[in-house]
Amino acid sequence: MPLSLPKIVVVIPAFNEEKSIAKVIADIPKDWVSDTIVVNNNSTDRTEQVAHEAGAIVLSEKRKGYGWACLTGIAKAEELKAEIIVFMDGDYSDYPQELPLVVGPILDQDMDMVIGSRALGKKEKGSLTPQQVFGNWLATQLIRLFYSAKFTDLGPFRAMKMSSLMALNMQDKTYGWTIEMQIKAVKHKMKFTEVAVNYKKRIGVSKVSGTVKGTILAGIKIISAVFKYL
Repeated sequence: MPLSLPKIVVVIPAFNEEKSIAKVIADIPKDWVSDTIVVNNNSTDRTEQVAHEAGAIVLSEKRKGYGWACLTGIAKAEELKAEIIVFMDGDYSDYPQELPLVVGPILDQDMDMVIGSRALGKKEKGSLTPQQVFGNWLATQLIRLFYSAKFTDLGPFRAMKMSSLMALNMQDKTYGWTIEMQIKAVKHKMKFTEVAVNYKKRIGVSKVSGTVKGTILAGIKIISAVFKYL
């Protein structure tokens, strides 16, 4: 890790990602990151073992939900005295090697939060389903309408100052995690920006957009969050 960098910790929520998680961990720039935390969220495959063998700190969160996994990872990052926390998915759809791009505005411009926007980057054909594209568009338009804040994505690849994240008092346990963070950052008048990140087809099936039930529940949760925090 370059001497001038603050302590950066990566948190990866993972549910049945045995085929991809080692690739994600391997591509994280080790000279930038002090610790990589994989939160095994009730997987029924070898995710936990593979992540451990790949060199990550592996935690178990039996309560099923993306938010639950993130909260467990945050608690460990706080224990490790992280100064910047980075979230990314475990399905290898993100490009972990782009972490310096996502963290950069925090280091260079004193931003509190940086969202890696897939809408601004290059997307492999088929990497985002039509319902994902529409859902992100609708959610960001509603945030702009009701909170006067411009976002282009609710992307999972994001970074935040640890102190700023703790000030948000994150609560959502499932699908509304990402939008809660963005809305609360706006309401707390924090400094935020987006950077373009690239996106590729995930390994395996999406736990949210890959099923009709997941898509509907995520849509309801995200839209309701817009009005919940008004």
